[in-house]
Amino acid sequence: MKHNNVIPNGHFKKHWQNYIKTWFNQPARKTRRRNARQKKAVKTFPRPTAGPLRPIVHGQTLKYNMKVRAGRGFSLEELKAAAIPKKLAPTIGIAVDHRRRNRSLEGLQTNVQRLKTYKAKLVVFPRRARKVKGGDSAPEELANATQVIGDYMPIVREKPTVELVKVTDEMKAFKAYSKLRAERTNERHLGARLKRAAEAEKEEKK
Repeated sequence: MKHNNVIPNGHFKKHWQNYIKTWFNQPARKTRRRNARQKKAVKTFPRPTAGPLRPIVHGQTLKYNMKVRAGRGFSLEELKAAAIPKKLAPTIGIAVDHRRRNRSLEGLQTNVQRLKTYKAKLVVFPRRARKVKGGDSAPEELANATQVIGDYMPIVREKPTVELVKVTDEMKAFKAYSKLRAERTNERHLGARLKRAAEAEKEEKK
């Protein structure tokens, strides 16, 4: 052996299975999840596979409050406005959250309209095929009913539109930084100026 080389001493006795996470079971898990979804759909038929209807709510905190998402359940006020009894709601696939409060009229109206749309499209199967009760759908509707796979009445997030305008000479001439500085100065000196004006008015009256 030539040169001043290090004697080979490979560390091959570490148990690598303890340190490395493999992901070879991913394709099988994908198949297993798919089969589980199909079994659940058969079991819950004719109900939608995504579960009960959820309300549209705004996220918490300043960071997320401009975004809408699915809430836990409809408030009692919303159910009352949509003329749906609170005890009937869970039986026809509507989630109820008795703790939620409506803070805005806009949010209340949105969810009431959502409930009314759902109610109009709803097909109620009788518990027993031969015993039809009040509130159950007509036989023609039952024959045409299909199970909804996936999200039912998904929440659509509207993208804000940007209005394009032509840049005018007046806009170009406007000095935004100078304007901000001037307004900030005016705000800072407002109290002193008002005081000075009041004193001047007193002097004039004398």
